[in-house]
Amino acid sequence: MEILLDRLKDAQRTLIVEAAKIAMLPPDSMLRRVADLENTIAAVEALIEEQAPRRGRAAE
Repeated sequence: MEILLDRLKDAQRTLIVEAAKIAMLPPDSMLRRVADLENTIAAVEALIEEQAPRRGRAAE
């Protein structure tokens, strides 16, 4: 799961850096992709947190 999270964050970071290089406001499609990635990142992080207590119990 953490590997997926890292890939999502890298993709979002790349888009943000590309947007910063544009002399004007980035296109709506780029902003939407950044926002979609943010929502997906939040969902993956929530799933990781949800599974953390289960992993702790399994280790005991």
